Amino acid sequence: MTKMNRRTVLQGAVAGAAMLPTAALRAAPASVPIKGAGLSNDEVYWAQIAAQYDVTDAVIQLENGNWGMMPRPVLAAYQDCVAKVNRETSYYARRGMGADLGEAHARLATFLGVEREEIVLTRNATEALKALIGGYNRIKAGQAALYADLDYDSMQASLEASMARRGARTIKISLPEPASYQNVIDAYIQAFETYPDIKLVLLTHISHRTGLKIPVREISVLARERGIDVIVDAAHSLGQVEFDLAGLGADFVGINLHKWMGAPLGVGAAYIREGRVSAIDPDMADETPGSGSIRSRVHTGTVDFAATLTLPEALDFQAKIGASARAARLKALRNGWVNQLRDLPGIELLTPDDPRMHGGITSFRLAGRTSEAQNKALAATLLARFGIFTVHRTGLASGACVRVTPGLFNSMADVNALAVALRQIANTTEF
Repeated sequence: MTKMNRRTVLQGAVAGAAMLPTAALRAAPASVPIKGAGLSNDEVYWAQIAAQYDVTDAVIQLENGNWGMMPRPVLAAYQDCVAKVNRETSYYARRGMGADLGEAHARLATFLGVEREEIVLTRNATEALKALIGGYNRIKAGQAALYADLDYDSMQASLEASMARRGARTIKISLPEPASYQNVIDAYIQAFETYPDIKLVLLTHISHRTGLKIPVREISVLARERGIDVIVDAAHSLGQVEFDLAGLGADFVGINLHKWMGAPLGVGAAYIREGRVSAIDPDMADETPGSGSIRSRVHTGTVDFAATLTLPEALDFQAKIGASARAARLKALRNGWVNQLRDLPGIELLTPDDPRMHGGITSFRLAGRTSEAQNKALAATLLARFGIFTVHRTGLASGACVRVTPGLFNSMADVNALAVALRQIANTTEF
């Protein structure tokens, strides 16, 4: 088949439809004000949002799960902060930066609806969760911790290592596929009842593998009734779906701010509910033994201060769009390609359509093609032949897959192009 470039794909995808390709979106004026909710399928409104991003023209970028792109106002603020920190160095660090960092910290707590002393800034969700998992001290030798196949690899490894040091064991379950709201809850109930020695469970709110959004609050309630503590990996939650941190029902949560919130790389946070700090050991580098401060639980040393100082600008930008509008748009982009392929023979869609169980991420595979090599090749084909960038994922009990992760700068034309490409691939014998 003749190699198709990005422009050809987009033209074919939007023939006869009132959709704007990403390149056209970025041609819109960058000064358009961002206000109002907008409609999730209103391409004119979302063109105003997309115009705030500088996106590569080399591909249709549908792999935004690694980290998010800073919009122009945030990028400009970050560049200013980098210049200031670089120019004033310790003169600023020792005379005023502490107050500015404290303001960023306070803004985040307000944005999340929690107390300032319940949040500590980290460089990412992984660092936050390592501190929570590695420092959790309420588990005893002979007891157990639970995790699932869809949990992040580093968090699985952290749980294994931490439990081994404490003489505890780990139990791994596979979440059902196809998943439903109730069968996911039932999977955890079964594990809790089968293994009454479980005292800690790791829950991933939205899986980086498939985009599955599990009912964390309901599972947390069930765990609490059994005396089980919950640590939540919410790396993909904040900014992708409507998010209530305290409402998750968990005492320990790790989040990212450089994925869906568009902050600079190197900004995350750990949440410990008030009154639970003592359940997490202080960081080994902490110089204040016995401290009851959440800050003693994470010791990062020197970080990219400019990234943290830019956080208020990122929060402001996202607040102008609004959580509900952002979540609805990402779901609309997801549904824009999924709805065209749900009943297509030869395509397995791994993320349920129940709106409670997904955000913008969804993964798929060709029927029966479960190996890592096959899905890596499929992602490579989408890139080479159709100019569409995705990524393969492994670690599912059922096998590997390809993940699709749209961002706010994507258009309906972009996701429609993916549907067109997958129809062509499914109708060939090459795979």
